[in-house]
Amino acid sequence: MSEEPIMKNDTVKLSSQLVLGELPARWARRNPDKEMLVFNGKRFTCGKVNARINALANELLRLGVKQGDKISVLFFNGNEILECYFAAAKIGAISVPLNFRLVGPELAYQIDHSDSVAVIFDRRFAAVINDIQESIPNVRYFISNSENFEFGDHSSKPVDDSEGMDEKTSISTIDYETFISRGSTDEPGIYVDDDEPAFIMYTSGTTGRPKGAVMTHKNIVINCFNLLMEFTLDHEDRYLCVPPLFHTATLALTCSCITAGTPIVLMDNFIPHDIKDVLKSESITVAFFVPAMWIALLQVPGIENSDTASLKLCFTGAAIMPTDVKKRIMNIYPNSGVYDIFGQTEMSPCTTMLKPKYALEKPGSVGLPMVNVEVKIVDQNENDVPDGEVGEIVYKGPTLMKEYYKNPDATADAMHNGWFHSGDLVKKDKDGFIHVVDRAKDMIISGGENIYSAEVEDVIFKHAKVLEVAVIGVPDPDWGESVKAVVVPVKGEALTEKEILEHCQKNLAGYKKPRHIYFTETLPRNAAGKVLKTKLR
Repeated sequence: MSEEPIMKNDTVKLSSQLVLGELPARWARRNPDKEMLVFNGKRFTCGKVNARINALANELLRLGVKQGDKISVLFFNGNEILECYFAAAKIGAISVPLNFRLVGPELAYQIDHSDSVAVIFDRRFAAVINDIQESIPNVRYFISNSENFEFGDHSSKPVDDSEGMDEKTSISTIDYETFISRGSTDEPGIYVDDDEPAFIMYTSGTTGRPKGAVMTHKNIVINCFNLLMEFTLDHEDRYLCVPPLFHTATLALTCSCITAGTPIVLMDNFIPHDIKDVLKSESITVAFFVPAMWIALLQVPGIENSDTASLKLCFTGAAIMPTDVKKRIMNIYPNSGVYDIFGQTEMSPCTTMLKPKYALEKPGSVGLPMVNVEVKIVDQNENDVPDGEVGEIVYKGPTLMKEYYKNPDATADAMHNGWFHSGDLVKKDKDGFIHVVDRAKDMIISGGENIYSAEVEDVIFKHAKVLEVAVIGVPDPDWGESVKAVVVPVKGEALTEKEILEHCQKNLAGYKKPRHIYFTETLPRNAAGKVLKTKLR
């Protein structure tokens, strides 16, 4: 990676790159007084957003963060999380978005595995960051929107005006707003190539250990262009962003809006009644919710009688949207269309889209491949399967991740002959529309969250009284699927559901915990000794 600074007469070199930092910068130059961001009663213009991003970027440089360094980011939705992502992008640092629903050991693994040198976090996570600090020894800088918070084992040393701090210096947390207030609002002047990493997005694998998908600037920006070629979006629209911005799908649509100059209204909590009101008060034209969120919104009393004229683009993803729900959305929001997006993190993440005109005609389909995404459906020998037959969907194109971070074996396993193997089993109909028939690797999707059975099994298996365990997804009327654990206790041990749940509470995010536990003496297996989860279901 190049650390060559941009010269005043060489800004063309940076502006010609497909880099994230240029997205807000372009709108700041083009229309600085135009509204770009709304959050918690605060309104930010394009110029203000870019100025705050630059201030943060320049202070990170002064602190000692270098091009190629990793920065873990732990925030609820808000202006801060976007400022962190784009500030890191402008100096060639790499953001590591952290899922705020994870527990301490899960967060520590991702921070440590990513080699993060800094953690920028919301004050509401101060206690958990304090608890795991000994497990993240490579972190040199802690920045939080909390004044006067100090770690128990860290000395209180303010940031001075030097060029940076000694790497061995132990510091207390730095206040986020104070930090930004000191920074220059000039562009940082760091040349970043669009093939350099912008994010490490952790996504669980079959081993139960999360894998870090390395996404380049080009991956993310091309995905923005792909989306904008599939639907009409411009600076006169208004986008309501509610799903968390650590998710690639939310991030992708948000970056697309910044590309198009579409103002973004951020909310940090999904409260259906409040959503109904904001849709009206902010004249929202674009909204993205996972199916469970759409279902909850449609249950708000009086939703049918609310002013719904502005909403025109209704996006969903992360799970299959029931056709009846699509019908109700289109009835309540008569000027809207439902766009069903399918994909996965490693593809930045969008790969196929079912557009509104096919929403009812092709029930259960995830649509057609998007622009710049090549798709094949293959058998176990990587031969194309005929239309109507089930195979694995594989991809290639400019949105494909660079690699799994520090995991060459997993990268090699996923990449065959230039194609990324998704593990998703699908079939294609005679019109070319893709239908998902199963999710390989035993992934469970609950409320739009991906849950990998191997990860849950790994935690439960560590309980001293557990001999064997298999985890499956079962239908759930509210969340799509929920987690069921089938447990074989150690012979002679009296194991209770309460003990399993208490064990999971300490080691798993709440949404990953089993909602159903079933005890049995044996697990069904095939001749090769593999558990037959089809029989458990």
